Amino acid sequence: MNSRRERSNRAALFDGIEEGGIRASSSYASHEIDEQENEKAMDGLQDRVLMLKRLSGDIHEEVDTHNRMLDRMGNEMDSSRGVLSGTMDKFKMVFETKSSRRMFTLVASFVVLFLVVYYLTR
Repeated sequence: MNSRRERSNRAALFDGIEEGGIRASSSYASHEIDEQENEKAMDGLQDRVLMLKRLSGDIHEEVDTHNRMLDRMGNEMDSSRGVLSGTMDKFKMVFETKSSRRMFTLVASFVVLFLVVYYLTR
């Protein structure tokens, strides 16, 4: 009870004088709180930047993988285009000669080739 009376007496006595000191100390405490919040915000930003860096690295690897796959697919399409072109040339040759036996052999071999490719890819 005695300490309460001392506080109230002290508050009444130094009310006007400590006001500047209180503002300064609360401003200092506010500055410290702001610094702590800034540190937390910086840590959060750093974590986000690291996460984005990892994510962009993963995206880069995925793009490289897809580019390699597309290159292989393009090369395979070029080779199949060459085979198909050769087949079309043979068809032209058969239709120009109009030999029924050659035409039957070519059509039969084409059908057999198609069935073999179909069963291999299935």
